[in-house]
Amino acid sequence: MSAETNNATSGIINKTLLAIGAHYDDCVFGIPGILLKAVRKHYRVVILNIIGDYDHWAPVKGRAAQLRETSMLLARRLGMEMRFLSYASMQFDVNTETKRAVAEVVAEVRPDVAFMLWHQDRHPDHEVAAALSKAALRQTGTILGRDGIRVPGRIYAYDNGPGHTIGFEPNTFVDITPEWPSAMEWFGQLMAFVRNQPYDPQSSAPSQTVKETLARYRGLACGAKYAEAFFATGSYPREIL
Repeated sequence: MSAETNNATSGIINKTLLAIGAHYDDCVFGIPGILLKAVRKHYRVVILNIIGDYDHWAPVKGRAAQLRETSMLLARRLGMEMRFLSYASMQFDVNTETKRAVAEVVAEVRPDVAFMLWHQDRHPDHEVAAALSKAALRQTGTILGRDGIRVPGRIYAYDNGPGHTIGFEPNTFVDITPEWPSAMEWFGQLMAFVRNQPYDPQSSAPSQTVKETLARYRGLACGAKYAEAFFATGSYPREIL
């Protein structure tokens, strides 16, 4: 399904959402609610993880390929497409090669709305990913040397939790209460794989507790039970989807 596929029964043109993170779990932790909400509204949802090489990451030593496959499978079951580039943690930077790699995805996907990591973070991978995303989402045609490439009309930055993000002051809140159970199940299944344990819906990983605390806090800020917060990088109406 492309970004401009007509819905035969309603006459509505389906839109496309592109979410970009550094690691396999950045979008699944940071914005699962808005991604699930977009699927429910018949968006095409594409998740791009810039880091795809986990061969030397201790928690999945010997299971790196399975991590990618599991991540893609879980996303596909929820109606989303997940992609990985080939870079390894701390082995990529903002340069011509990496800007082109991300821009090629933007050019192919042609998102109407995009999400990227906040630019200040304690993890260098997150800061590099944010810089790459900003360049590729705003200057796609210039980077690729092509004319007529559509860039997303709206770009939002998201945070990655108190252990990482620095100085994040959101200006947009989205109630994700209806999506919360599915969001936690998705994240919980992914964390269970990383721990190499069966998924137990009655048991929460520490990162799930962090996400719930953050979602409740964001909810208190906007009058919802659970919410996700964003920084709109431009001046436009606040209805994201």
